[in-house]
Amino acid sequence: MDKKLIFISFFIILISCFNNPNKIKVAPLFSDGMVLQRNNKVDIWGTSIPNSNVKIQTEWGQNLVIKSDDIGNWTAKITTLDAGGPFYLKIISNKENILIKDVLIGEVWLASGQSNMEMTLKGYPPNDTILNFEKEIASADYPFIRMFNVDKQFSMNPKNKFKGSWLEASPSQIDEFSATAYFFARKIHEELDVPIGIIHSSWGGSPCESWTSKDKLNELGLFKKSLIEMNNTISNDVVTKWFESFNSVDIPQQNDVGDRLENEFENLDFFDEELIKSNYDDTEWEDVVLPGRFDTLVASNFDGVILFRKQVYVDEVDTDYNLIIGYIDDMDKTYVNGNYVGGLNGLGYWNKKRQYKIPASYLKKGNNIVTIRAIDTGGPGRFEGDMKMSNGLGSNISLEGKWKYLAIAEIYENKIYIYDSNFSIADRPVFIKHNPFMPAALFNSMIYPLIPYTIKGAIWYQGESNVGRHDEYSKLFPGMIKDWRSRWQSNFPFYFVQIAPYKYTEEIDNHQSQLLRDSQRKALNQPNTGMVVTLDIGDFKNIHPANKQEVGHRLARLALVNEYGSNFNPLGPILTSNSTKKSFVELKYENVGRELKLKENSNNEFEIAAADMKFFKANTLVDSNRLILFSKNVKVPKYVKYAWSDTPHATLFNGDNFPASSFFLELK
Repeated sequence: MDKKLIFISFFIILISCFNNPNKIKVAPLFSDGMVLQRNNKVDIWGTSIPNSNVKIQTEWGQNLVIKSDDIGNWTAKITTLDAGGPFYLKIISNKENILIKDVLIGEVWLASGQSNMEMTLKGYPPNDTILNFEKEIASADYPFIRMFNVDKQFSMNPKNKFKGSWLEASPSQIDEFSATAYFFARKIHEELDVPIGIIHSSWGGSPCESWTSKDKLNELGLFKKSLIEMNNTISNDVVTKWFESFNSVDIPQQNDVGDRLENEFENLDFFDEELIKSNYDDTEWEDVVLPGRFDTLVASNFDGVILFRKQVYVDEVDTDYNLIIGYIDDMDKTYVNGNYVGGLNGLGYWNKKRQYKIPASYLKKGNNIVTIRAIDTGGPGRFEGDMKMSNGLGSNISLEGKWKYLAIAEIYENKIYIYDSNFSIADRPVFIKHNPFMPAALFNSMIYPLIPYTIKGAIWYQGESNVGRHDEYSKLFPGMIKDWRSRWQSNFPFYFVQIAPYKYTEEIDNHQSQLLRDSQRKALNQPNTGMVVTLDIGDFKNIHPANKQEVGHRLARLALVNEYGSNFNPLGPILTSNSTKKSFVELKYENVGRELKLKENSNNEFEIAAADMKFFKANTLVDSNRLILFSKNVKVPKYVKYAWSDTPHATLFNGDNFPASSFFLELK
């Protein structure tokens, strides 16, 4: 044989060894340590040589042969037994085989949502941690509890490829578990004594629409503009070429253990030394009103660096001042007359109130310049809350109203591109910056590829990112539930967490989060759903409440009663009817246990109003499953509300010490 031909043949063989598209493969879910749903016909799928036989053998006695299709895809259904394991499962095709070890058979649940579901046992140090997390991590010795973490990715179109692995609930691996999902799984495992598998797919900050398919969003008539724009954006090459015409710096990365650094953005140089000087001419800068959002000043969903300047007249300059600028999402460096007075330049400070000291020596009688360099790295960028200067002599100078602004840098593809002096917003390409929070982006990449892995049900903890859009959420959330069930072809139970009280703005009662909670409550109209109320275990100052144990346990109680036949009450009081008689309002509840209970509190959180909607605190009487409300100021009640604010105190409980949900009601 010709030597050249021999070499070519060898080269072809070598290439095929390293890159064989016909090699038998399975989805990452089918790997060592996996949990399969018990007493069921479960799907297993993968790829092999087109039109080839695929044999599946299980240690519990299943033996079947199926055939791959014309492009090599195959799907099989295997029958599982009652809970048990560990077992092995073997897949054989074309003299190749995959051996999957340590397979458990038990109960499998999907856990999804945003940061409160994503939050691990160690929390988000240093500020947001799980209650007793060190003890919980050390005591996590449950080899029959497994969790599959779906790696974060997003896509504009459905995709099948994803990554992840099964972990065992042990001290060495538990800090990678979703805390809420772990406590849910632990409670069920302790009650049933069966293996529990959790498929965890969450992304902090994600809105509900990102977890819903394009088809369902179109059906609901929501996000039409966004969906069109996603399909009509200009070429990435054009956008990249434009950005690369500017100098850039790398976005700071997390440290080796994945913890957030406190001031990772502090020392970035944006060539802004001249811009922060008090004598800089800002007459060409644009106007903006603060407090308010700034992520839409350059383009929709702008991420980057913007300088803000305001001229402030100061009469008394013989004393220090406090500079209060509220909350800045995400970071700031703040100057007075070109002098640095403070800043928070880490990713975890978006909800921290800024208050900096201005030494008297920095001030001058007359006009002074306050300059703020703000950085937004994703999601809404905004100033929120009071903005003022004050001293110990009673002088308060408002900083609210008109400011000047100048965009100086933009984040794109993991770099920060620094605009030059010739930058014009008009020259910037109009494009959609793809991100994980776009409609359907997380459904496409973190839900779609999991289908049809057999699950018992789903638990969900999300809603904070949809606060302010309750009307939309009232359609979106039930639509998402229907969407998932339709695609799994199963009316599986769907249990969710009502968002906890939290002070979203300086104005406590801004009628935002309570409206979102009410939209969640109304989703209980969907069949086979359940809601955990958290009015009593929230944290007004922390959007990530520490007590994830109770959240997980309450979710588990719903499942234990509804799916596994336990005989205790899993819910708080549920309002079933209302009526009026003269000046009295009667509310009837179910799930009261022994009786309704009103916790001692100077404010019982119940208010009533006549048709004029002027609300007054209600006097309350409890009679078994009834609550009687009245007020001397309301002769003909028309409306009633309970715990109707961003930060309410739970006061109504049942005999099992579970709280009732907040509500706003027009009386019959």
